[in-house]
This record gives sequence, structure tokens and C-alpha cells, in this order.
Amino acid sequence: MQVFKFGGASVKDANGIKNITNIIQKYPSTNLLIVISAMGKITNKLEELTWAHVKGSESAQEIFEEIKAFHFNILNELFKDHNNPIFDEVANTFVEIEWLLEDEASDGAAYLYDQIVSIGELVSTKIVAAYLNQMGTFTVWTDARNYIKTDNNYREANVIWDKTEQEVQKHLPSFLDKGVVVTQGFIGATSENFTSTLGRDGSDYSAAIFCACLNAESMTIWKDVPGVLNADPKWFDETEKIEELSYHDAIELTYYGANVIHPKTIKPIQNKGITLYVKSFLNPDEPGTAITNTKTPLPVASFIFKVNQVLISIFPKDFSFIIEENLSQIFNILHKNKVKVNTMLNSAISFSVSVDNDEEKIKQLIVDLSETFKVKYNAGLELVTIRYYNQQTIDRVIINKNVLLEVKSRHTCQIVMKDKTPNP
Repeated sequence: MQVFKFGGASVKDANGIKNITNIIQKYPSTNLLIVISAMGKITNKLEELTWAHVKGSESAQEIFEEIKAFHFNILNELFKDHNNPIFDEVANTFVEIEWLLEDEASDGAAYLYDQIVSIGELVSTKIVAAYLNQMGTFTVWTDARNYIKTDNNYREANVIWDKTEQEVQKHLPSFLDKGVVVTQGFIGATSENFTSTLGRDGSDYSAAIFCACLNAESMTIWKDVPGVLNADPKWFDETEKIEELSYHDAIELTYYGANVIHPKTIKPIQNKGITLYVKSFLNPDEPGTAITNTKTPLPVASFIFKVNQVLISIFPKDFSFIIEENLSQIFNILHKNKVKVNTMLNSAISFSVSVDNDEEKIKQLIVDLSETFKVKYNAGLELVTIRYYNQQTIDRVIINKNVLLEVKSRHTCQIVMKDKTPNP
């Protein structure tokens, strides 16, 4: 039994859906669970719709019509028979958003976000399942909310593992015996049966949850890259594909921001010793990258870039030492504002962190920290993380840069930097 996960780029249009159908049909004798994201950039559009609705903007309906038109254009390309039930199924799914838009946004924004944005996954999976059936692959569509059980922490819900495993094992094996099973990534349900989501790009994590609960042989994430690369091609002209890497290195790379895999994906499959493949949906016969329990370190240095960083330096107002009590207070304030630290460094009288520049969060964070501490900060910075670094790799990334902070451990170096101001 295998689990495949297809992201939004693989189902961004009708040709993409035809392509992944060809991939799935290469595995006719394998029990397959397919986890699919919303199509293309639809999650972004649904987020835009959510915030327009929360703010009471008149643009909400226009955005909603654009989202519906996008999907029905794809339907028209895939299904020549407009009496196919999929047209009504998609229309009825969008009715859930229509009901929400009819009323003022009186519920919490995070709750409304999950109810609206989750529709992207529901619609995409219904379309893919219907097309697979049309093309002769018997497919069972099923709702991930029946299996993935979470708490009420909307937008970043935590999985309740015992209930989730119980529901998955109770129902899904019988469906897999019948044919290919298609379900959603990213979404779950609370104990009150309200829709919850697992965080942006959480479909990888959903696939890993299903994989672990079903004790799958393997999991494959299908991407628009040939596998795990040692750097993002948009930052480096020359990159190398990594043939195999360990769970440990994969966790480190995703923690530091490598976006080829969601950070929470590795642990569930590592616990079960399940191999994770990262393969190209553009060249599906290529081997891709295998993530296993190998103990071999990465053969090349890997680079992860994060832009739009803020470096915040925190000082006691009385110039006393930064001690455990100060650090505890600082981390409590970071937690309160839901700000994730990307790297940090402390000295005798200062503590510095680099964080993503979420404008509203950072503004309030500075206010809260300033009640007790003196705070300085710089915005518009870059953070590069080098796994298995040496001086040559460091020199490679700091050309024409001013280094504001550098942190090294045994295998990892992190540098916060900014472009040098050109001479007049």
C-alpha cells in the first residue's frame, strides 16, 4: 500500500489533472491513497476571499465568482458531458461558502478561514476523483475530515493521534480494497465536527498522517522538481539533486525553511520506518530522492534562503546580564504573539532573534517586548542556513553582503545579512 501526495502545482489546470491521472494509472496493482491539495494558487485566492469577508469588503463576491469560474473552466475541459454529476457536486460544495458570505463575519477570523479555505481541497479532490473514474480507474472519494481529528486551534490545528489512527484504521482499508482512494490534504475536523486546517502547505503532513496510520510501504510527494535539491534554483544557477538523505537531515532542512517538504511531515513516517520519495510529476519515471533511515551525511552542502527577515536585538534596560529569567519572559512574549524564531544568539547583555517579517505580529511583538526591555531591530534582511558548511560555502553566500549575525553549530551555519549599500 502506498500514499501519493500531489500539490497545487500538479493540478493547476486540466492538463495537470490529465498528467497525474497518467501517473496513477502506472500503478494498477498497488493499493493507492492519493492526497491532493487545492488547485494552483486557489488557496491564496480563498485566503483573499476570507479576509475580504472578515473586513466586510464588497470585493468578496467578485473574488468568489473568480474562484468558481476557475474551477468550472477546468471542468468544461475535462468533461464534455455537462450532465456529469461532478458539475452539481462542485456547485453544491461552493454553496458552503455562499452560506457563509450571506451573513456578517461574526465568528472568529481563524474559524472562518478554515471553513472557507478548506473548500479548495474538497473541490479539487472531487474533480480529480471524477476524472479518474471517467478514465477507467475505479476511484473512491472520501472526506479527510472523517479521519483526521484535531483540536480547535484553527489555522494550526494539532492532530489528536489516537482518535485519528482509530478512524483511519476502521474505515480506509476497506475502501483501498475497492480501488484508488482520493482524499484531501491540509484539512481535518474538531470534536464538534467543525473544519480545521493543519497550517499552510499542510498537505504533506496529511499524507504522512495517513501513511503512518495505515503502515504504508512508502510515501511519494510529487513535485515540479526532480527531487530534493541542495539549494533552491531561484537562488542558485547550479544545484545538485540529492539521491538519498536521512530522516534527520530532512528534519533539519525542513525546520530551517527548505520548502520542498512540510516541516511536520518527517516524524510520523520516521516513527514507522517508512521511506519517503520526492519525485517529479513532470518526469515520473526518474528516481527522485529517497528519504530513509540511512546514517550517511549529505554528500554536498545544502543552502536554505529566507528573505524578508527582521533581526530583533533585546537588551535589559538596566544593562544587567541576560539570564534565564529574562529568556523565559522573552520566549513567553514570542509565544504569545505566535512568532517563530528562525535563529538566535545571546551575549552577556543582549539576545537577538531573526524572525519572518509578518508586519502585524512584529509590530505588536516590539510593543510587548519594549515594556520590559530595550529593543532594536533591522528589517529587509536575508537569512541563509548552510547544512554541512565550510568556509568556502560561507564565502559563496556573503559576496556583497554585510553580515549582521552568524551562528555556527557542528553541522549548521546560519547567517543574517543584508545587501551592501553601493558606493555613490
